[in-house]
Amino acid sequence: MTNPKIKAVLFDFMGTCLDWHTGTLAALPQSIPAAKRSEFALQWRQNYFDSNAARLAANKPPEDIDLTLRHTLDAMLDEERWGDVRAGFESLGDRGEEEKLKEKVVQAWHSMPAWPDVKPAIDRLKELGYEIFVHANGTTRLQLDLCRSSALSFNMLFSSELLGVYKPARENYEKVLRLLKREAGECVLVAAHAYDTRGAKAVGMRTVYVHRWTDDVEEDMKIVKGENDVFLENMEGLGDVIANL
Repeated sequence: MTNPKIKAVLFDFMGTCLDWHTGTLAALPQSIPAAKRSEFALQWRQNYFDSNAARLAANKPPEDIDLTLRHTLDAMLDEERWGDVRAGFESLGDRGEEEKLKEKVVQAWHSMPAWPDVKPAIDRLKELGYEIFVHANGTTRLQLDLCRSSALSFNMLFSSELLGVYKPARENYEKVLRLLKREAGECVLVAAHAYDTRGAKAVGMRTVYVHRWTDDVEEDMKIVKGENDVFLENMEGLGDVIANL
């Protein structure tokens, strides 16, 4: 039996399409050395993922991403390991200004640039006639803001807030398929997160894994390569790859 023709391409957003690392480093106190800001940002991102996973495991509904980012930020700044980062926030001298900076850093996640290979790839997919969607954890407000900051456009935005459950829960993917009125084999997920492609595979979707150095820092890429239909180092040629699935 041949695979059905792909009709819909679903993109994870943050990390896969967007360079969150550059935006976060620009928002953190610039008095902190760049290497330390990078280390902090990468760990903050991982802690965000861990918080989502814990809520999912506890059968709790998705939390507003701004709240998750804020409480993970506060928890990290209380750790001795990040004393020099905390000092960067405290150097403002005023508690009120420190709080404003924390809120600014959290809100920076609503304004991230696209990786340079993404827009050409999406434009090509549109030329080829595919339906293009965002399918990502987070809120609808976040996704709308990110579309504006990145200059990327899609046919529809599906957030965990809208779907009522985080990826990689099976029901998240199944609900998207029901809403799109597409069979799983007619859809491909493009993502830089192995937990995400594993969830899509579990319901029968095809998967394209895009390796981004900022994400999946704890995954073994040799294993990830073997799990997906396609493994790419960037999105160049993505249209041809999907056309050949």
